[in-house]
Amino acid sequence: MDTLGVVECRSIAAGVEIADAMVKVADVELVRAGTICSGRYMIYVSGDRAAVAASVNEAVASGRPLKGHFVISGVSPQVLAVLRRENPVASGDALAVIECRCVSAGINAADVAAKRSDVTLARLVAGQGINGKSYFVLSGDVASVREAAQAAEAALGTELIEAVVIPRPDASVVNALVRGVR
Repeated sequence: MDTLGVVECRSIAAGVEIADAMVKVADVELVRAGTICSGRYMIYVSGDRAAVAASVNEAVASGRPLKGHFVISGVSPQVLAVLRRENPVASGDALAVIECRCVSAGINAADVAAKRSDVTLARLVAGQGINGKSYFVLSGDVASVREAAQAAEAALGTELIEAVVIPRPDASVVNALVRGVR
């Protein structure tokens, strides 16, 4: 699998219908599909570029209202790992937290950031429990984290809420952020 398709539907019922149409129109794997906050429905498909593009185009052509959609070629293995909830351990002397207005744009920005410099995508929270927004956490050395955060900001444009880089974060903050320890 070299390409990821992401579709964020504004309606749950329409999202289920779109997911069904997407997997029927092209030879793609349904990586994950389900509800997120604000009554949205997320669909992730993978496969070769042409199949994923055809699948996402089917969603766009459905006429149903979408919050966002992306076809990400050469998707970072780190993005796939966090989507499968295989979060790695944060390492390095800096963290970045990038907060986004929607999930689909956040996933695309996380992919851009992970490919830009030598960082670890330590966590990706996609819509659930945060009113349909998303955020992701990057770790690494300060310069690499800053470079990746800037790339994410550029990719997000108006979908960016806030981006912060924290040099030398306290271990308890890292633990709380990456592992959800309270």
